[in-house]
Amino acid sequence: MRGTPLVNVGLLAFGTLIASVVGTTGAAMILIRPLLNANAARLNNVHVVVFFIFLVGNIGGALSPLGDPPLFIGFLNGVDFFWPLQHLWQPTALAAACVLAVFAIVDLWFYRHDRRVTLVGEPERAPLRVRGAVNLLFLALIIAAVIASAVWSPGITFTVYGTPLALQNLARDALLVATALASLWLTPDEHRAANGFTFEPILEVAILFAGIFVCAVPVLAMLDAGHDGAFAWLLAAVTSQDGSPHQVAYFWLTGILSAILDNAPTYLVFFKLAGGNAAELMGPLAGALAAISMGAVYMGALTYIGNAPNFMIYAIATERGIKMPSFFGYMVWSIVVLAPVFAAVTYLFVAQH
Repeated sequence: MRGTPLVNVGLLAFGTLIASVVGTTGAAMILIRPLLNANAARLNNVHVVVFFIFLVGNIGGALSPLGDPPLFIGFLNGVDFFWPLQHLWQPTALAAACVLAVFAIVDLWFYRHDRRVTLVGEPERAPLRVRGAVNLLFLALIIAAVIASAVWSPGITFTVYGTPLALQNLARDALLVATALASLWLTPDEHRAANGFTFEPILEVAILFAGIFVCAVPVLAMLDAGHDGAFAWLLAAVTSQDGSPHQVAYFWLTGILSAILDNAPTYLVFFKLAGGNAAELMGPLAGALAAISMGAVYMGALTYIGNAPNFMIYAIATERGIKMPSFFGYMVWSIVVLAPVFAAVTYLFVAQH
């Protein structure tokens, strides 16, 4: 594939669509290397990766518990599997369409600039093929294992060093490890080599997020303390004078803290702040749950550490020699592009709910 604006828009749109099925991480890992290969000859290709993080790594995962970890946490706490699809498809479609439109304009501008300098994106034509198709079966098995771990509840729990481990979660993790090993065994090494696959980006992400989660523990504990904790003012900020949830505050505070602390634990904290009763949050308080869900998923795109795929995409692109923006340089991109979109979502869907 050539990295033309039409091809790039198509790849980003496809990745956004499948992110809620195979997860933002899954969609990112499937498409990031083909996208980089397609744009290898482009003189300016940083923006392609940045918008890929916005759309495929974050916004596209807002429609199912499989899409993004925050929604899976909601599913584990009683939120119906199809609730995000039913209630978030309109704002997600708007956000994705707006960001994709901005990308199309930016990419077309860069493409025309590149073409004035030299011929770009003109590799020797070769037929498109999918190799390692057995991994499609493994992807389906992973999805089934994740869903089954939330549906099947035998009521058996093991305690290891004070940490309760449910049998269904242990079975899920064992199946995921077995699936990964089977994929390594059954996929020829030359396919991964041709795709430029290495384990370095995953190792970087594992080390970084281990540090983030350790440092986030006291902050999350203070948030979890509610009215009795250091962040009592935060609870007051998300509660209206009549005691009802302040949905705009939930959307923006969940989002901003998700960008700093990672969106999965932040979602859980605000889910509890809103009452933690899934039936009530899906009913009379549906606006608050929608605001929390959108804030956690959408605004995970604001920083490299807001969602795990962000830094993994960054690491893969850097490994390929792309000069990605710094942490704050990326934030400039995200604020300029995404803040107006989130403001529109706030006005049309959050404040009006």
